[in-house]
Amino acid sequence: MPNIKSAKKRVKVIEKKTLRNNMIKSEYKSAVKKFEEAISAGNTEEAKTLFSIATKKIDQACSKGVIVKNTAARKKSNLSKKLNASMA
Repeated sequence: MPNIKSAKKRVKVIEKKTLRNNMIKSEYKSAVKKFEEAISAGNTEEAKTLFSIATKKIDQACSKGVIVKNTAARKKSNLSKKLNASMA
C-alpha cells in the first residue's frame, strides 16, 4: 500500500478508471456476441440492426481509449465481412 497521499489518490483513480474501462469493454463484446449469434442463427434482418449497434459500441470504446483506432477498424471490418457473407 502506498504511504504518500498522492499515491493513495492515484490508486483510487486507477480503480475507478479500470471499472469504467471494463464496463465499456464488456458492452462492446456483448454487442458483438449478439451480432454473431444472429448471424449463426441466419437472422439477416436482426443482424443488420445488431451490426449497427455493435459498430456504435466499438466506436464508443475507441473514442474512450479502451481500444486502439486500428483495432476498432479491424473489428468493424470483420463484422461487415460476416454480415455481407451471410446476405450473399
